[in-house]
Amino acid sequence: MTLALYLLAVNNLLVFMRSILLLLIYSTLFSYSGFSQGKKDKPKVNWFNLDLKEDSVMGISTEKAYRELLPGKKGVPVIVAVIDGGTDINHEDLKNAIWVNPDDRVISPDDTTDADHNGYPGDVHGWNFIGNKNGNDVHFDNLEVTRQLKVLRPLYMSVLPSTPLPEKQRREFLAFQKMTADYTDKLERAQLGQLTYNRIKKVVDTMLSQLKNPKPELKMIEDYKVSDQMDSRALKLFRSDVKDQGFEEAYKDLKEGVEYFNNQVNYHLNMGFNSRDTVGDNYENSNERFYGNADVMGPDAKHGTHVAGIIGANRNNNIGIKGVADQVQLMIVRTVPDGDERDKDVANAIRYAVENGAKVISMSFGKAYVKDKRIVDDAVRFAREKDVLLVHAAGNDAQDNDKHPNFPNRNLVDSLGINQGTVDNWIEVGASGWKNDDNLVAEFSNYGRRSVDVFAPGVQLYSTLPGNTYDYEDGTSMAAPVVSGLAALIRSYYPNLKASEVKEIILKSVTKVDQKVKIRGDDGNRMKVNLSDISVSGGVVNAYQALKMAAEKKESLKK
Repeated sequence: MTLALYLLAVNNLLVFMRSILLLLIYSTLFSYSGFSQGKKDKPKVNWFNLDLKEDSVMGISTEKAYRELLPGKKGVPVIVAVIDGGTDINHEDLKNAIWVNPDDRVISPDDTTDADHNGYPGDVHGWNFIGNKNGNDVHFDNLEVTRQLKVLRPLYMSVLPSTPLPEKQRREFLAFQKMTADYTDKLERAQLGQLTYNRIKKVVDTMLSQLKNPKPELKMIEDYKVSDQMDSRALKLFRSDVKDQGFEEAYKDLKEGVEYFNNQVNYHLNMGFNSRDTVGDNYENSNERFYGNADVMGPDAKHGTHVAGIIGANRNNNIGIKGVADQVQLMIVRTVPDGDERDKDVANAIRYAVENGAKVISMSFGKAYVKDKRIVDDAVRFAREKDVLLVHAAGNDAQDNDKHPNFPNRNLVDSLGINQGTVDNWIEVGASGWKNDDNLVAEFSNYGRRSVDVFAPGVQLYSTLPGNTYDYEDGTSMAAPVVSGLAALIRSYYPNLKASEVKEIILKSVTKVDQKVKIRGDDGNRMKVNLSDISVSGGVVNAYQALKMAAEKKESLKK
C-alpha cells in the first residue's frame, strides 16, 4: 500500500517508463486498447448472426436459421431478463421489445402505486436494485476485494502467520492475505495506468491546442515535436495508435483509458469510498427483498443497452442491427454499478426476474470474490425450480476459471464453502472472434474445461448504445447475450422444452473446429490448445444446428 501510494506521487522517468511498459500489457486486456484481432480489421456489422460456410465468419448462423428453418413457424413471446447496469428502453431499435408489466402500469411519473402488490411500485419495465425510493441511483461502487478488505483489515492486519487461530479465523486470515496481495497489485497497476493515460492525454491535448486542429492527420502528429523525453514517448504511443486505427478511434480509446483508470483509483479500489448509503437498505440483511426504484436506465446505460440489443434488437425495422431473437420481451433489472455488483442485489434480481415471468436470464457481470454466495445459490435454485435458464459471462481476465473461480457460478456451496453440486439450468459463456483460425478464442476471454460451457461471438460486436446510437464492443459480456438470444429463440419456437433441455441442445449443437486455438496461460505466455481442452462443449454456439436439434427433440417427444 505504501509503495503504491509512493508510486502514484512520484513523477519521474523511472516510474513513467514502468507505466509505459504496463500500458503495453494493458493494451491486450481492455476493450479500449483493442484485442488480438485488432480494431483496424473490423468484421461485417452483423457478423455474429452470419454463417461460416456462407459468409466466411464464425457467426452462429442465425440468418440461415430464419431463412431456412423458421418460415411458416409461429413463435411465442419469451421474456428475457437483462440483469445489468441499466438499459435505454426508448432506443429506436429496442423500444418495441421492452417488457411491459401488465399489472403495474403507472398513470404519471409521480404515481408510485404498487398496483400488482409485488413490493416493487411502478415496475413497468423492470426494477433497479441499486437506487432508492427518492429516485437517487448508485453509479460507482468498490470492487468486492476492496469491500471485503475494509472488513477484514481491522481484524487481521496485526496477525502473524504463526499466531494460533480457530479454524474459521484461520480461513479468514488466509483469505485476507490473498486479498491483500491481490488488492495491492490491482491498486499499483491502476495508479500506474492512471499516471500513464493521464500523461498521454495531457500531451495530446496540448498538441491539439497548439495545432489548432481537433482532428489532425497522421502527418501533422508525426511532424509535431516535443522537447521532454517522457512527453516524446507518450506521443509516440499515441501516434502508433493513430496509425493503426485513425485519430478519432485512437482519441476515443485514450479518453476511455483515462476514465477507466481514474474510476479504478477513485472508486473501485478506494477504501474511503462507499456508495451503499444511497440505496438505504440494511445491507447486512441478505434476506431483505424490497428496496430500490423503477429507474431501469440509471446514470450509465451503455453496457446494458449494448447487451439488450444483441439479444433482441428489432430484426424487421431496417435500421440499426438485428438481435438474435425475434419474439423477445426484454425485462430490465438494473443491478450492476460501475464496479462490482453485490450478492444481495444479484440474488434479488434473479428472484424478481423469475417471479415476473422471465424464462431466460442474461447476466453479463462477474467478480473474483464473493460475500454471500449462499444467498445467490438459493436464488439460482429458485430459478431452477421455476424452469428458468441462466446465461452468464465467463469473464475477461484471460484465465482458467477451473483454477480461479468467477462469481456467480453454477456451483452450490454449504456454509463452509464446500461444493454441494451444480445446477443444470446454467450456461457459462466464453468469447470468440470472427476468424476461424488459431485466434478464434478472444485473447481476453476466460476459459475452463469444466467451468465454461461454450464460446460465442464476443469480439467487435456492433449493437445498440443509449440515445439511438450504435458502436462496437468486446467482451464475454457480449458473448453471453448471444447465447441468451439463442436460448430465447429456442424457447420461443419450442416452448415445451425445459431449461435443462435447451442447455443440452445448445451445448450439443456447437460448431467444432479442427485447429488448435491460442489462449494465455497462468504464466502469461500464449499456448495452443483444443477447444475441448478449455470448454465443456468444445465449440462455438450455432443457432441453425440448435434449432434443427430442437425440432428433432420435439418429434422424439411425440413418439
